[in-house]
Amino acid sequence: MTIALALEPERDQHENGQVTIVEWAKHIVPPAPGRNCERGRPYFTFHLPQSRILGQSFAYRRARRNHVFEGSDGCRLSADRETPTLLERCARNPILTARDWPYSVHSVFNPGAVRLADGTTLLLCRVEDRRGMSHLCAARSHDGISGWSIDTAPTLIDTPNEACWGIEDPRITYVPELSRYAITYTGITRSGAGVCLALTEDFRQFESLGFIMQPNDRDAALLPRKIDGKFAVFHRPASATAAHIWVSYSRDLRNWDHPQPVLKARDGSWWDAQRVGLAPPLLETGSGWLMLYHGVRQGDTGCVYRVGTALLSLDDPTRCLARGDSWILGPESPYERVGDANNVVFPCGFTLGNDGDELRIYYGAANSCIGMATGSVKKLLSFMGNGEDQSIQQTVHGSNSRT
Repeated sequence: MTIALALEPERDQHENGQVTIVEWAKHIVPPAPGRNCERGRPYFTFHLPQSRILGQSFAYRRARRNHVFEGSDGCRLSADRETPTLLERCARNPILTARDWPYSVHSVFNPGAVRLADGTTLLLCRVEDRRGMSHLCAARSHDGISGWSIDTAPTLIDTPNEACWGIEDPRITYVPELSRYAITYTGITRSGAGVCLALTEDFRQFESLGFIMQPNDRDAALLPRKIDGKFAVFHRPASATAAHIWVSYSRDLRNWDHPQPVLKARDGSWWDAQRVGLAPPLLETGSGWLMLYHGVRQGDTGCVYRVGTALLSLDDPTRCLARGDSWILGPESPYERVGDANNVVFPCGFTLGNDGDELRIYYGAANSCIGMATGSVKKLLSFMGNGEDQSIQQTVHGSNSRT
């Protein structure tokens, strides 16, 4: 990997043609002097091998004014954060708040998402009322950003066999074999949080299957197709000492068994060291199942929720092929840093563009409102070093679109 830097003497350390960058020092080999550029400032080039930090090869240029490294594939690397910008926040964020609702609510966040057959984007939003309990409400938009048409009453509420203190955090998967959408969500009971499942064709009428995972369990989503003749659901059981992502299997969507671990929280001071959980449902690509997950770390002022990436084997989703070291989305904007739960970005859904590459990720921000960020499937795969086969399985509708 070759990097070209336009150096400023007052900002960069260089002596006799040798460049020193403290954060990358362990990856740098001695540079070869180049030619002068950019109004006479010294210009040097040096080679950088593919690193664990980036997970891929980039060629970067130090931008003259805003000091941003620009990759040959269009990714950007902040000189301050030194991580590629893989997700771009929507300029209209937050795209939905409680003020948009046609009835009195306290907050809206953590939406499941799907593109319907007519191209409409549907968000199934977690809505918290002024008692502190949550239900689900659908919002529809032709462009997925503005002009939302919101149901005038709750779309899906808890039932006696599900929960007594509300339902929350839905994920939506279209299952072609069923010709229906499978909605997994968390039901809050006196015993804790468990995973519920409902099926629908139109988000008007629902068949409730009740609890499929007993407390304490949450953050669940189905795969869009069977694995070895069985449905597969990813979920996050939790104990006093562990909170990792697991997968379980079923032939009838009601009885689930053979739970196996998939992705564990890391140890030490990693950004995802305390607990992890599935973010949106998985997306099937030619390289494997693309997983976005949230990771939590306890800081001095509370927990911080961020989003990372992993890639799982298509035939054996318990086998992790790759995992990004750094997070790709974290709380930065004011609406993400301050709210009912500070420093939280929490995606539950995404939609896939007509080009098969553009991802629109919908997320809850600080448990108070809804944001959207746009990314590329190819760049996410390349970020983890799996960009060779970047084809998307168009025959699988997954959780993001129905065509």
